[in-house]
Amino acid sequence: QVQLVESGGGLVQAGGSLRLSCQASGRTFSRYVMGWFRQAPGKEREIVAAVSRSGGRTNYADSVKGRFTISRNNAWNTVYLQMNSLKPEDTAVYYCAAGGSSSDGTIYYAMRSYEHWGQGTQVTVDS
Repeated sequence: QVQLVESGGGLVQAGGSLRLSCQASGRTFSRYVMGWFRQAPGKEREIVAAVSRSGGRTNYADSVKGRFTISRNNAWNTVYLQMNSLKPEDTAVYYCAAGGSSSDGTIYYAMRSYEHWGQGTQVTVDS
């Protein structure tokens, strides 16, 4: 079982930056593909970024490419989401998720591939 706890959300002005962190419990963190999702009011949850087990492969939603960076530190059981040039449309609750994988290089895009979820952290971008 993996437990995930997000932190780092808050209120920021448009154009500003935030770094989200997700701390995972357990010794098997490196066996999981990690993803960041977000859900804005009245909208479906969507994937923002994902990173493979070793961190060697990443992928991003088109809406955040060039502005957000996902990374992980397996020694610290932590995955990060660096968010730059924030826009009001980035306002949402951001969730960290973990999906087990038997091989490195795998990235998951669908919510159903992630079996462990954090409680979410609110990000509000003020225009």
